[in-house]
Amino acid sequence: MAKLFDKINYPSDIRKLSKEKLPQLAKEVRQFLIDYKSQESATGHFGAGLGVVELTIAIHYVFNTPKDRLVWDVGHQAYPHKILTGRKNEFHTNRKYKGLAGFPKIAESEYDTFGVGHASTSISAALGYACAGTIQDDDFHSIAVLGDGAMTGGIAFEGLNNAGARKKEKLIVILNDNKMSISPNVGALNNYLTDVMVSTPYRRLKDGIWDVAGTIKPIGEQLQKLVGRIEEGLKGLVSPGSLFEKLGFNYIGPIDGHDVIHLVEVLEHLKKMQGPILLHTLTVKGKGFKFAEDDAVKWHAAGDFDPKTGKSIPKAKKGVSFPKYQDVFGEAITELAEKNEKIVAITAAMLEGTGLKPFAAKFPERFFDVGIAEQHAVTFSGGLGLQGLTPVCAIYSTFLQRAYDQLIHDIALQKIPVVFAMDRSGLVGEDGPTHHGSFDLSYLRLIPNFVIMAPKDQDELRGMLKFATEYKEGPTAIRYPRGSALGIPKVGEFPEIKLGKSETLQEGSDIAILAIGSTVAWSLKAAEILETENGISCEVVNLRFVKPLDSEMLLRVAKKFDKIVTVEENSIPGGVGSAVLEFLMENRIQNVEVERLGIPDRFIDHGSPKELQKEIGLTPKQIAEKIKNLLKVSSKDKKIVA
Repeated sequence: MAKLFDKINYPSDIRKLSKEKLPQLAKEVRQFLIDYKSQESATGHFGAGLGVVELTIAIHYVFNTPKDRLVWDVGHQAYPHKILTGRKNEFHTNRKYKGLAGFPKIAESEYDTFGVGHASTSISAALGYACAGTIQDDDFHSIAVLGDGAMTGGIAFEGLNNAGARKKEKLIVILNDNKMSISPNVGALNNYLTDVMVSTPYRRLKDGIWDVAGTIKPIGEQLQKLVGRIEEGLKGLVSPGSLFEKLGFNYIGPIDGHDVIHLVEVLEHLKKMQGPILLHTLTVKGKGFKFAEDDAVKWHAAGDFDPKTGKSIPKAKKGVSFPKYQDVFGEAITELAEKNEKIVAITAAMLEGTGLKPFAAKFPERFFDVGIAEQHAVTFSGGLGLQGLTPVCAIYSTFLQRAYDQLIHDIALQKIPVVFAMDRSGLVGEDGPTHHGSFDLSYLRLIPNFVIMAPKDQDELRGMLKFATEYKEGPTAIRYPRGSALGIPKVGEFPEIKLGKSETLQEGSDIAILAIGSTVAWSLKAAEILETENGISCEVVNLRFVKPLDSEMLLRVAKKFDKIVTVEENSIPGGVGSAVLEFLMENRIQNVEVERLGIPDRFIDHGSPKELQKEIGLTPKQIAEKIKNLLKVSSKDKKIVA
């Protein structure tokens, strides 16, 4: 039996269908997503996309996309959107190297009107589109779709505040409430009232009463107020929308976000209305796949699984399985908190991702999840610190960028001893440029009063965390990568870490390699290759600290070697290599050549970590080759050429 979905490639194909066929299309789109995600090697998000299938179809059915601008928030919801906008046949490349991106991307499709990966941005972007349309006399609708907690982000309310005062623009904000944001308020009466409120007869009746009341003297004004109060009171009984109404929005809902025909009918009415509108839809994350419906967190992004049983299909593992850095962090902070009752933990909607679940379970009164609100998380941590507690604020490197002013103004300027645990530093892989932690060493290094560290392995992470929770002179930051650590942590042991002191791992005579964090292991391997294949003797130093640098070690290395290589999984501009160059310049050391290896000055696309590491030239073999070039050694030479 032929499927509707087989004939659908673009929204224009959807618009050829009758409304009655849309539920069948939704069913087939959902099955496509389940089949795709359950296949071997498929990566990416899962539950959020299943929850917006009907909403996606309804929007593209009613609105003339891409002329009507559709802006997605928390972009992992956009999988149905992608496969319905010309990318179905290449969706198997999703998140793979040189394939489709896992989030909306302007360069990928005209239907992706705004690049997204960080939450809460859609209202501001959609309002920008709408206002530009007004200025340019270009008639189109601007639709923002946000959910998965995006309404907890401060920028979402900044956008609402601005948009509510704009009455000329055709702006529709759709709040996809999948119980990760606003509590539901449902029922037959509510659906009926929603239909009435958006219907043309109701609007005309309301406006007519309003206009007539205004002509009756002297009670007209009082009558208008009474009409307004009655309407507001009725809506308040069944709707949580009074907040949005107060902000200037015409609030509609909540409505069932899985009734595609009703969604279409409501959107058709909204299309005729003027001014800012907020449509509140209720959806189920993971809709259509029982296992995902029952456990939204687990199925937010799942690995290979059997679609019939929901059971994970373990990948073949080689050698010993090591714990993830996030879990090492979570266990370590819990251990430390058992002995130090002042330690509190803060995260921004990333309880599982940061590894803080054990801490939250053991010390619920000392754990704070503030929602998708990184700016608030940072300043809130400052308040905790000023009251004598030891705040450990765990935020992904890429998301901490959103709180840059707070890091400077609220924390560093006041020298508040907050510990920042920055997970997902460096190249994180398939999530791509919106999630790579490429810049933290650079953007933190220029802030006064900050101490910045990066561990080479799991035990050093534990030691740095202990050091940071005991350091009271100002804020500290520890950055560590996504994925598995390099060994089994020694539970109960916390290696001693001294402020600003590096670690020489290997003595050498020909060249010095100064590495930090994840690149230490790569540099040791490169040194082994150079020694074995070319007889080149490398001194390898684990910097540990980016700020303050180990000045004693740097003076010794600069005196011993005329060539130094710095290696970091951070943007080269402003990073560790730049710090070393600045140190040499400030100390009037001129006869040392420094080669900086790291992430080049461009955004790195998505792909597996190994593929991206190779792309930017940071595999051990590539590091070794660059050192040979620096020393003017050919691949066959065993000695250094003068």
